Amino acid sequence: MGNQKKILAQVQEHQSIIEKISGKIFIDQIDAVCRLIVDAIKGGNKVLIFGNGGSASDAQHIAAEFTGRFVKNRKAYPAIALTTDTSALTAIANDYGFERIFARQIEALAQQGDIVIGISTSGNSINVIHGLLEAKKYGCKLVGFTGNDGGQMSDICDYCLIIDSNITARIQEAHILIGHIICSALDDMQ
Repeated sequence: MGNQKKILAQVQEHQSIIEKISGKIFIDQIDAVCRLIVDAIKGGNKVLIFGNGGSASDAQHIAAEFTGRFVKNRKAYPAIALTTDTSALTAIANDYGFERIFARQIEALAQQGDIVIGISTSGNSINVIHGLLEAKKYGCKLVGFTGNDGGQMSDICDYCLIIDSNITARIQEAHILIGHIICSALDDMQ
């Protein structure tokens, strides 16, 4: 029973982050990203999404909600998590270096008008940055999910959703909430 204070502190940290992203400016940013993605999907484009570690898991989770379903039974929407093909990841890392694992996949898969979502809690993951920079060459719209001050990604992305925290777990919790909000917008798409 000695962990109650620690548990309460974590719940309060989470609540504090949710309060921060509940402000009008942040809600407007999320809405703009939702509209961007809905318009891209309506236009026949896809979403490419990637990150490292827990962010890789978040990328896979969000992509699965696009291609499977979120809440409503609806048409499947095209999304690819660039973190799932272990053969591609290991071959690219072996031949080109770990920093190129996403950029090479973007080179192979991205087309003008696609949406590319890079996830990095620091905003400075070099392989995520290389992936985003490669996507920019193809005329993709870039969305960043970051934390802290946004890092280098804040200068690269068309939209950078920066969670004002340096606690990785809280940043990731907010990222998955935003991913679910985007999925809800797709569920409502006409």
